This record gives sequence, C-alpha cells and structure tokens, in this order.
Amino acid sequence: HTLVDSFPAMPESFETSDVILATPKRIYEAWLDSEEHTNMTGGKAEVSAEPGASFTAWDGSITGVNLELEPYRRIVQSWRSSRFPEGVPDSRLEVELVRTRDQLAGITATIKHSNVPDGQGDSCRKGWSERYFEPMKRYFAQGNNRYMRP
Repeated sequence: HTLVDSFPAMPESFETSDVILATPKRIYEAWLDSEEHTNMTGGKAEVSAEPGASFTAWDGSITGVNLELEPYRRIVQSWRSSRFPEGVPDSRLEVELVRTRDQLAGITATIKHSNVPDGQGDSCRKGWSERYFEPMKRYFAQGNNRYMRP
C-alpha cells in the first residue's frame, strides 16, 4: 500500500472543438430536439429544450440533465456515460457555439467536458469527435440546414 494509493483518483477535464457548416441557431435547435439529435448522431436520443429536463442519448448509454441553456450560444448539462464507475458523480458538459470569422464557414462548436472519471478522458474526447462532430458535419452538409440564414 503506497501513499499514492490512498488518494482518490482525480477527475479529468478537456476541451475539444471542430468547425461545422451550420448556424449556431441550427445546431442548438438540432441538439435539443429528440428526432434531430438522433438523426445527426445516429444514436437514439430523448432530449428537451427545457432547463432542468433530463435527457438520454446514444440508445440510453448517455444520461443527464439540462443545467443551463443560452439559446443559440451555449448548452450546459450534467452528463453520464454507462461506462462511468458506479458511485462517481456526473460529469459536466458545456457546448459553446461561436460563429467563425467568415460566416459562410459555419461555426466552431467547442465541447468543454469536466469531472470525467480518471482514465476516461481520452476515450470521451475521441467519442466527441467520432460520435458527434464527424456525424454532425455529414448531417448538416447533406442539406439539413433549413435555417441556414442567420
């Protein structure tokens, strides 16, 4: 038994972002709509645009609650993966949507994910890219931009 073993594992935090060809309004509305969230990611989602509402994503493997909603700018949620160890608190997810300098180039979506259980940060970061950013880029590029004008 070493001294290091007696300290609890420290949660991880990271930030990742990507550019998506859509308006902040369009992405915000799609993220908080069950049918669109399902279509843009490929995993079944039950979401709501109401503060305090609970949600599920990826066929129930992700659960959480809407903590703060700033329309067309920011979504803050408690967030939990089915892979989190039992007893650890939910993580905190913040999604920021910021227009790029060139408005035709879309927006920068930034994920700030904190309080991720120790050892799961890398897989969560990879998951945001593979299960959200990449499918979202394809979804919005296929003409799913019915609100393209600001």
